[in-house]
Amino acid sequence: MTTPHRFPPKSESDSQAGGGVNEMENKIREISDCGSKIKRELSKIITGQEETVGNILVSLFSRGHVLIVGVPGLAKTLLVSSLSRILDLKFSRIQFTPDLMPSDITGYEILVRKEREEKAFEFFRGPVFANLVLADEINRAPSKTQSALLEAMQELSVTVAGESYPLPSPFMVFATQNPIEQEGTYNLPEAQLDRFFMQLNISYPKIEEEKKIAGEIPSLETAGLEKAAGAGEISRMQKTVASLPAADSVVDFAVRLAAETRPACSSSEKIKKYVLWGAGPRGSQYLVLAARARAALQGRCAPSAEDVKAVAGPALRHRIILNFQAKSDSVSADDIIKDIISR
Repeated sequence: MTTPHRFPPKSESDSQAGGGVNEMENKIREISDCGSKIKRELSKIITGQEETVGNILVSLFSRGHVLIVGVPGLAKTLLVSSLSRILDLKFSRIQFTPDLMPSDITGYEILVRKEREEKAFEFFRGPVFANLVLADEINRAPSKTQSALLEAMQELSVTVAGESYPLPSPFMVFATQNPIEQEGTYNLPEAQLDRFFMQLNISYPKIEEEKKIAGEIPSLETAGLEKAAGAGEISRMQKTVASLPAADSVVDFAVRLAAETRPACSSSEKIKKYVLWGAGPRGSQYLVLAARARAALQGRCAPSAEDVKAVAGPALRHRIILNFQAKSDSVSADDIIKDIISR
């Protein structure tokens, strides 16, 4: 006589489902461990700026571009170049100036002599063909030059003389702006600002952090940094983040938060008084994606509304266009976002 099962035996589909759950947990653990190691290695070079580093990692695993706003001397270049060494990625730095041409970014064709004295055009790749590209003081170049970078950011390719050239994967642009010196600068078009996944505002370090910085011997050596991952691993983890499930309530919260920044959709008198244009659909899309990455970096398989709140500032501040009244009353985009979240 056989003993009856207390619970029905697992079917093959149940075993496969369980294996899928374990596989996802392992992928999330890999992302979390990689993020922790990157932070640990960056702390050897960068003092403080934990929030900035955290948001850069969210952007990295979301495959998003970053606009960094801060005064000179806050280690923006060192941060990006050190990140490229930790991830063993190709890094290039482009200094934007008024005389910079699009070909200085994308590359150019040169007529060269081939065999049997035949001549043909050959394409020489520009500095944009790298994994991590630092566009230093991006607002110092005219719109024609900025548009060359815009195609690379959006299409992940470069078109020269009718020929399209794919950019390496992963590809990420870090652009910097100086918030103080505005003479000889060009405002970034709203369409280009919208392509940036996040805008990170870097402030001065705390007094204790600045004491540590001032007491250190200046060095450009980063040989002590250990590799945390490679290009293939980063690309794989980016795909994992993009595939994480998000509850309908989280998506609804992100969409309502982004919609509330628009005067036509908001019931807030403050929004109607100070905001010209709010965040578009890309804003709500990036809110959910950033929440996914933040959850994965903390070892969780699904984002929550708290994740959306945490990334709302960096993901939306550059998508909100304020009017003159806001500037005269010293109201910032961050103030608008905080007001929306509090309500």
